[in-house]
Amino acid sequence: MIEPILINLNDYVRTGEGANGASYNHKTDPNIMMKMYFRNFEAAALELELAKKVYNAGIPTPEPGDLVTDGERMGIRFKRIVGKKSYSRACGDNPEKAEEYGREFAQLCKKLHATHVDTTQFECVKDRLYKMLDANPDFTAEQKAKLRDFIAAAPDTDTAIHGDLQFGNGIFVEENGKKTQYFIDLGDFCYGYPMFDIGMVYLCCCLNDEAWTMEMNHMSNATAARFWDGFAAEYFGPDANMEEVMKEVKIYAGLKTIMIERDTHCPMPNFRAMLEGTIY
Repeated sequence: MIEPILINLNDYVRTGEGANGASYNHKTDPNIMMKMYFRNFEAAALELELAKKVYNAGIPTPEPGDLVTDGERMGIRFKRIVGKKSYSRACGDNPEKAEEYGREFAQLCKKLHATHVDTTQFECVKDRLYKMLDANPDFTAEQKAKLRDFIAAAPDTDTAIHGDLQFGNGIFVEENGKKTQYFIDLGDFCYGYPMFDIGMVYLCCCLNDEAWTMEMNHMSNATAARFWDGFAAEYFGPDANMEEVMKEVKIYAGLKTIMIERDTHCPMPNFRAMLEGTIY
C-alpha cells in the first residue's frame, strides 16, 4: 500500500462536500486540490490507484497526485482545474441553459462510452454489481436472483463506464472562448454496457425529491428535468424511439439502487420503484 504524506489541513480551504468526502483547495498553491474521505481509509488508496489508471487510459480527468493524511483521515491530491464549474452548479446558476448543458454533457458521455479500455486493468460493471448485491441485506433471495439474471443478460462491451455518472461529476472550464470538459470522482470507474451509466443520469435528474436536488445539485427538479431532456435528445439522437429508450433507461435507473444503497446503508424505495414490475 502507498504510504500517505502527512499534511496540515489548515493549509487548505474547504470548497465542497459529497457523500463520501469533502473537497479542498490549497490556500497558497493554485495548482493543488484535494479530496479528503470522511471514512474508509482503504478507499482513498484504491481510488488513487484507479484514478491513475483512468488518467493513463486517456480519459479526460484531473491528473492524480499523492495519497495524503491529516493524521485522522486519508485523501488524494489532484492537479487543480482552475476556474472549473460542475454541470450541476452551472445549471443552478443558469437554469435557462439547462437543456444546453444537458446536450454538452451528453456529448462528453458519448465520447466516454465509445472509449475501449484494457479489460485486464479495470473491473467489469457486472462483477462490481454482483459484489454489491451480495453485500446488500435488504433484497430478498428471490429479488437478488432476478437482479443477477438481469445483470447477466445485459450486453457485454469493453467500453468505459464512469460508474457514478451524474451532472455533478462532469466539470468544465472556459478559456479564450474554448470549453474543456473533464470527469471527476471516478472511484466506481469500470467497463461494460453504457446503459449502466445512463440510468444514473436519469436517476439524478428525475427521481430525487426536491429538497435533495436543491441541496446536492443546486437546482430545482424542474431544472434537472430540463437537463435530462437536453441530455437524452443529444445522447440518443433524433431517430431514437424515445418511448422504448425510456423503458430501458428506467430499469437501469432502478438498478443503480444497488450502488446507492451501498453508500446510504438503507433501502431506497423511491428508486426501487423502477424495479417493481420490470426486473422483479
